[in-house]
Amino acid sequence: MNIQSIGESAGIVWKVLHGDNRKWEYQELKQVTGLRDRELNSAIGWLAREGKIQFDESLNKDKQSLYIELSLYIG
Repeated sequence: MNIQSIGESAGIVWKVLHGDNRKWEYQELKQVTGLRDRELNSAIGWLAREGKIQFDESLNKDKQSLYIELSLYIG
């Protein structure tokens, strides 16, 4: 894994998030992108560092969920 491959993975995640403006669960995003955990985690970190995604952690029926969504400001 190198900066080039992390950037490519971030691009894959960005396209999925940009195409469907909603909250995504981690496992759901993993399945849709086809990325492995390490690739997806690095892509999420890249996009988070750029301020392009938001996180929402919620607790549902004793199960903690992480939701990821696009940060898009129109102005």
